[in-house]
Amino acid sequence: MSVSFVPPSRAILTDCVRSAITAPSLHNSQPWRFRIEPPAIRVYADPDRRLPVIDPDCREQLVSVGAAIFTLRLAVRHTGYEVGCELLPDSGDPSLAAIVTAGRPLIADETIEALAAAVPYRHTNRWPFARVAVPADVIDGLRAAARHEGADLTVADPIARDAVLGLARAADRWLRERPHYAEEISRWSGQDLRHQGVPVWAAGPWDALDVMPVRDFAGLTPLLRPREQFEQHSTVMILTTDGDARSDWLTAGQALQRVLLAATWLGLATTPISQPVEAPEIRKRLTRRPAQMVLRVGYGKTTRRTPRRPLNEVLLPSDGRRRTDNGGRAADQGFR
Repeated sequence: MSVSFVPPSRAILTDCVRSAITAPSLHNSQPWRFRIEPPAIRVYADPDRRLPVIDPDCREQLVSVGAAIFTLRLAVRHTGYEVGCELLPDSGDPSLAAIVTAGRPLIADETIEALAAAVPYRHTNRWPFARVAVPADVIDGLRAAARHEGADLTVADPIARDAVLGLARAADRWLRERPHYAEEISRWSGQDLRHQGVPVWAAGPWDALDVMPVRDFAGLTPLLRPREQFEQHSTVMILTTDGDARSDWLTAGQALQRVLLAATWLGLATTPISQPVEAPEIRKRLTRRPAQMVLRVGYGKTTRRTPRRPLNEVLLPSDGRRRTDNGGRAADQGFR
């Protein structure tokens, strides 16, 4: 005898989307849209919010969308349901990144509770970190978080760390010389931002020792931006995947967000360093496997979260019918 169950309501799924839009994205571009079709939510990459100079292949856009997909999966699971997720389900619609489906009721475990509790507090911290080493067992926990989502997180030893930061500075210089780079940065940062981009207060200071690759948001000069000394022995980690296809980029985004939320739960501050993966030749030199993101991790002072767009700007209207794929079932990846 089958036992029926009540799927989550549209209101519950809307709350899950509200959680998903807190995910990190390249320059806080928030390049995602959602369509709620209970018990599923369709996640789209928004082509109007790509950054063609920095991200011509839309790799970082899909990493960002992947982070939102993970947060959406987490929210559905935390609500008390199994969750299925099918990536790139429709070859005829390349903007459709995933279908996330709520399944049967399932009580959230301690890991889900911890990750969900971290969602409101996760944010990028571009300020100096304390000169305190991150314990080995904490690093192991972050690496395990990446493996749970099908990616790897490699910790750079002191020599490799200095090399990676050197490559990041070189990549930053290369990016600044790109045509229209300054205009693109100005669009996504500065004083007059409300619901998107990187506000001036979130840009952080310049590094007084010019070691840390600090992004030149909105052309802020040293006169308009404080200079502080960053930690000299930072913890730097590289997120990699087996392949470098669109599905791998979505996988990388999900792994990145799980790592960031795990770090937040453990009291760590995090800074994605994306310049070295935005310069193709430098990206190839980072690791043998495809590098998707460089992370700086440590203990930092509390900072504010960047703004988010209103929910009505990211929710697409229902198309008026129930659409299903693969017999109406999403591929259940579980929530490892």
